[in-house]
Amino acid sequence: MKTMEVVLARPIVDVPVTSDFQVRERDVPDRLDDGQLLVRVLYLSLDPYIGSVLRGRHMGARAPAPGEPLPGECVAEVLRSSAPDFRPGDLVTGEVGWVEIGVLDAGKARLVDRAAGVAAHLGVLGMPGLTAWAGVTQLARVGAGDVFAVDAAAGAVGGTAGQIARLLGARVIGIAGGPAKCALVRDVYGFDDCVDYRAPDWADRFAQATGDGPTAYLENVGTAVLDQVLARVRVGARIVLCGMVDHYHGGPPAVLPVVPLITRRLHVHGLVVYDFLARRQEWLDIAIPWMREGRLRPVEDVADGLANAPAHFERLMRGHNQGKALVRVDAGA
Repeated sequence: MKTMEVVLARPIVDVPVTSDFQVRERDVPDRLDDGQLLVRVLYLSLDPYIGSVLRGRHMGARAPAPGEPLPGECVAEVLRSSAPDFRPGDLVTGEVGWVEIGVLDAGKARLVDRAAGVAAHLGVLGMPGLTAWAGVTQLARVGAGDVFAVDAAAGAVGGTAGQIARLLGARVIGIAGGPAKCALVRDVYGFDDCVDYRAPDWADRFAQATGDGPTAYLENVGTAVLDQVLARVRVGARIVLCGMVDHYHGGPPAVLPVVPLITRRLHVHGLVVYDFLARRQEWLDIAIPWMREGRLRPVEDVADGLANAPAHFERLMRGHNQGKALVRVDAGA
């Protein structure tokens, strides 16, 4: 039995592009070791952190060599199991590489409920949603009366974070790139307003939209946006540094402006979602009812077919995605 797999064609030295990858055919293992699952991938998650992993710059993780499995969580269906807690037909999440059919260590697999939606377990109910919940509720501690702002607001983390903050009673302002993304943030995610950072007067527009300034802010992009926001936040504001994607692939290092941190007495938190993995169920217990009630809306940017994963990943790396970037690997998913 054969399967298709996407691997690196060469080491990554810059922002990953389509030509850095290759699609190849390989054999599906005939047998499983104890504690392994043979799974058919339904959806593959593409996330900004993968770009830094591919360059060996993600929290000490080794960069995969050409031909080795690539990082990225998936939702998959169990075909065969040599683990007592999993049966054929179960739906699981885990990492098996960018493949159609692969082997997953049962100790690193998590059972998920089909009723909550298959792809949602990689977005709103997956790591992006958990990241947003941790940033908004556990670090920024947003509540009624707050003015919450977030950049990359059209993305999976930013869009979910803003929705959570609004459900908790805050006024929510997004920052996104381009009219189409801002329309998504306002009309689908339901933010109170969204500012296009590509507009030459965006900083003034942001000041108008936030009134006396944000009381809480979630940073997902880099210091070019952060510098402008810190000049306008209120004294004592809570700042959560979630991501610095603008600085992951070279260019100037991310340097925080110290003066506004001091003069505005800001509370700055670094967010690493791995610190909250053990609390995933807390988020699911909140998020699933919100989704069923239509109060929490996922937006998915889906490419069909594993062969299209490299191009879709390049699109994500260039910031052209709207919502959660996914690859529908199995056409029947």
